[in-house]
Amino acid sequence: MTRLAQTAGLNDIQREILSTVRDFVDKEIIPVATQLEHRDEYPTEIVEGLKELGLFGLMIPEEYGGLGESLLTYALCVEEIARGWMSVSGIINTHFIVAYMLKQHGTQEQKDTFLPRMALGEVRGAFSMSEPALGSDVSAISSKGVKDGDEYVLNGQKMWLTNGGTSTLVAVLARSDEGHPEGTAPHKSMTTFLVEKEPGFGEVRPGLTIPGKIDKMGYKGVDTTELIMEDLRIPANRVLGGTTGRGFYQMMDGVEVGRVNVAARGCGVAQRAFELGVSYAQQRHTFGKPIAQHQAIQFKLAEMATKVEAAHAMMVNAARKKDSGERNDLEAGMAKYLASEYCKEVVEDAFRIHGGYGFSKEYEIERLYREAPMLLIGEGTAEIQKMIIGRRLLEEYRFQG
Repeated sequence: MTRLAQTAGLNDIQREILSTVRDFVDKEIIPVATQLEHRDEYPTEIVEGLKELGLFGLMIPEEYGGLGESLLTYALCVEEIARGWMSVSGIINTHFIVAYMLKQHGTQEQKDTFLPRMALGEVRGAFSMSEPALGSDVSAISSKGVKDGDEYVLNGQKMWLTNGGTSTLVAVLARSDEGHPEGTAPHKSMTTFLVEKEPGFGEVRPGLTIPGKIDKMGYKGVDTTELIMEDLRIPANRVLGGTTGRGFYQMMDGVEVGRVNVAARGCGVAQRAFELGVSYAQQRHTFGKPIAQHQAIQFKLAEMATKVEAAHAMMVNAARKKDSGERNDLEAGMAKYLASEYCKEVVEDAFRIHGGYGFSKEYEIERLYREAPMLLIGEGTAEIQKMIIGRRLLEEYRFQG
């Protein structure tokens, strides 16, 4: 075994892509990640490098200029990138979700307009569901789009928008009662609107304001923002798929693959924490020998490595299930839940191995310790994942009495 989290059954192209990404992470991300993170600085040069590697178009079909790769390939690349710096994987993830939603649900005109430029990274995607007064309760969304001739007028406030400042295309979920009479179930009266904008902060187009970056405990570098719509007008042909009332299902499809992505991020961060812990344990001496030779530390390393392997295996299984065309909400929920929980535990064990030095900003583990908690809530909390898992299990194991 050369290292943890190896994946069986990959073809030559997948192995070559992963090797290229891993080299890029080792040379271009890890050496600068902590410095950029402490300054909360957007990693412009790293993003340009990812564009050159073609990663913004990794899953976009070849006919639109992408690489046409699988979700598994994408997830394994995310795992490598998160191992270097989780914020960089977040920059790609929201872009990827919007591209996936366009590929799966967009009209031909929408695909032709956006996907070729998204594959090049010229158009950068973000998606927006959450609002200040709600978290995982998507049915409580109050932002609204009202038909006015050949346009829709959007009003509302959105929250926790990753890539809010740097993106140029935002998929926004809002209510659209037109064609959906009063009393219609909330999830059947929601629409995804494709909102084009300029990058930056402030008023980025008439009626659309990105106030500024939210100051966060971790997950720095990437811009997380609010989005405020005040009589924002967009053409009717920017309704995703061309039909209102399908937004909830489109977003959930995107979030489902996003959960595989979050699981991959958890695997990557946990791998890096293990690498840091096992390396430090062999360098640090107490009582006349490296602390790695103390049984207590060996137990920690054993537990950490086992968790890394288990999380990776579940993430790979969820990605392969989605690639097969089968329903994978159960597998994606399990993978996201397990990987994020195990990531937190592995990072904390690595932090403990570092002792007092783990509390110093000089050591990389301090950054990982602040980053891991975001995975516990991103793309749905642990409680939401357990609700999804429980409901699906009851469908599969329905009592026949």
